[in-house]
Amino acid sequence: MDQNEKLNQSEEISLQASQNEAEAVPAAEDEPLEKNVRLMSPMRMVMRRFFRSKLSIVGLIMIVSLFLFCWIGPLVYPGWGETEQDMSGKIEYTMAPITYTNASGEEVTFYQVVETGKRINSLAKPSSDHILGTDKDGRDVFTRLMYGGRISLAVSFIAVFAITLFGVVFGGISGYFGGAVDNVIMRICDILMCLPGFPILLIISTLLDAANVDSSVRIYFLMAFLTLFSWPGTARLVRGQILSLREQEYMVAAEAMGYSTKRKIFKHLVPNVMPQLIVSMTLSLGSMILYEASLSYLNMGVRAPYAAWGTMINIVAEDQNILQNFFNVWGPPGICIIIAVLAFNFIGDGLRDALDPKMRR
Repeated sequence: MDQNEKLNQSEEISLQASQNEAEAVPAAEDEPLEKNVRLMSPMRMVMRRFFRSKLSIVGLIMIVSLFLFCWIGPLVYPGWGETEQDMSGKIEYTMAPITYTNASGEEVTFYQVVETGKRINSLAKPSSDHILGTDKDGRDVFTRLMYGGRISLAVSFIAVFAITLFGVVFGGISGYFGGAVDNVIMRICDILMCLPGFPILLIISTLLDAANVDSSVRIYFLMAFLTLFSWPGTARLVRGQILSLREQEYMVAAEAMGYSTKRKIFKHLVPNVMPQLIVSMTLSLGSMILYEASLSYLNMGVRAPYAAWGTMINIVAEDQNILQNFFNVWGPPGICIIIAVLAFNFIGDGLRDALDPKMRR
């Protein structure tokens, strides 16, 4: 009897457990979907797609490395200043050909070694004192590479942000109001886009020379004028996007709510254009760095003794011997320009793919 009672009790326990499991299944099915599915915010989706691209990660590493090199580097390598010259001196040996006619009437040429002492240690080879050597004025190339990167990157960022700001304001006003306002702003854009950039900058550079503007700030004046001529492209982009967005349902709702024009443009329309603007800005940064380097190379931007990547390359136009025999002087700034342009293009391509609503995989 005891064994039968134990069997009956075990059967009751197993039956009760099976009933509890059967009751638990519908309860789980009755739970809302939000508790079973983890939702992902739009920003997290964009970041996930961005970091999925290997080129985007490479570009991000490259640009972060450049910024650390240019801004943190002088603190780690404080041996030389941007305009400081190495006055330790240098002895140069040159050979001077001497030709004479001997007793038998034959011309004989020999070379005399001439020893010349210099106050400045110019065009020194890479060493422990100068990692990348010195330029023709005895300034440390490695130090000038860091300070030159500050100018090139900072000027490019300031110019791109200023161009975007002008483009958003005028493009937003033009696209929202339309009519006469749109015609006036777009005709101004047409006029500015027809103006030749480099010839005007040449004229402005001549005027800055006549006004004796300091060499360390003249590049900022030139990039300010460049900004005035470059914002129409961004304005057209913003205008085109707002023309299609202002007829959407949420804009009709904003109109019914009685929101002000300023709020409708800058709170509802412009944020929806930001993905395209971000991509445009990152791609423009690369071209702006090339623009600044070209201005400095043509001696229209930063001038000696201050450094910029384009100014450091300009030395090869003055001395062909440096171009042929001193790659350590002009090669590193050229490599830094290439790295910066590639990095911004990689990041721009990654953001374009990440912000594309069709890229959902």
